[in-house]
Amino acid sequence: MAAVEIVSFGYLHGEPPAAHLTVDLRHHFRDPHIDPRLRYMTAHDEPVRRTVLATPGIADLIEATATAVTAFISGPSAGPVTVADGCAGGRHRAPAFAMALAERLRAAGLTVTLSHRDLDKPVVHR
Repeated sequence: MAAVEIVSFGYLHGEPPAAHLTVDLRHHFRDPHIDPRLRYMTAHDEPVRRTVLATPGIADLIEATATAVTAFISGPSAGPVTVADGCAGGRHRAPAFAMALAERLRAAGLTVTLSHRDLDKPVVHR
């Protein structure tokens, strides 16, 4: 069974991790950070996940990313596939997206590891 590694991260905390596929969520999807009620929460909190996953286009992007992962796995060179997805601070959009993608891929029978490089770092004030 193919293995998939998903890493969420924040661009404001450093360079993206090495990956076969990098998804940049910064510019096309509204940042929950702008809502003072959500700013100090993370993707571990249901209101953040609900807000991110209700954003127009996110469900389609999760599905498209899952399709891309399947394409990588179907290639002639076997081996794990790494997906990195990033937002500004790595606490809201990227980890919520990563969690949903991991759930989608596991439901398809893939072995998935999930890590959040920057989720537990302090809020970036901008």
